[in-house]
Amino acid sequence: MVLDAVVYHPTVDHYLRFVATSAGRDKLLRTLQYFSRFYAWYLFRTNSPPRVIAPFEAIKKQFALARKALRLGKNVEHFKAAAVAADKKNLDPVLKYCAIGRQLGYATYLSLDAVVYLDTAGIRRSESAKSLQREASRAWLVGLTFNVVAGIYTLWQLNQREQDIDKAEGEGVVEGKKIQRERASTKIQLLSDLCDLTIPSTALAYTNLDDGIVGLAGTVSSLIGVWGTWKKTA
Repeated sequence: MVLDAVVYHPTVDHYLRFVATSAGRDKLLRTLQYFSRFYAWYLFRTNSPPRVIAPFEAIKKQFALARKALRLGKNVEHFKAAAVAADKKNLDPVLKYCAIGRQLGYATYLSLDAVVYLDTAGIRRSESAKSLQREASRAWLVGLTFNVVAGIYTLWQLNQREQDIDKAEGEGVVEGKKIQRERASTKIQLLSDLCDLTIPSTALAYTNLDDGIVGLAGTVSSLIGVWGTWKKTA
């Protein structure tokens, strides 16, 4: 039967594994959140009536709040990751310190983000919520910057490795293909980080980007995250 073919299709099983992860659900919500941010801006710029814009403004705000709830407690994961990176003895020093800085930046961001959750959700108002949210954005910016530096440094390392291999030999060909895969993966992550940088930098007024650019950049990085999580759950 057609229904059985659909229900028992491997893609359905893959989808269920994907949405069973908190990362999968978060990336889907994030994609819709930032696309709605872009589309609400687009509708406003094209003089659409408020009743048309309102649903997308609501999606942007409500999905952002839902994602804050999903992130509660995730700061511990990043504190642990920072400690694990600090304990690694055979890791390149630049990548090691970038990993520690990235994880501490993310952990601080998530910790402060959790503190202001009650205010954002309207459960308990706090006079310091805005300043704490600003510090959270600054911590996120620091974490992303460390990751961008690590990405650029990794690309430089890969170029150096590629120059040292002999592509005329079998082992050199295999190593060359491995480097190409690593380079592609690093470039994708770097693109995602550069897109994400627009969000905290705009929130901190370091850049003057409108919601259209920030929304599109956030949508691109979110789709990259969806793709990465989808591959991991294959």
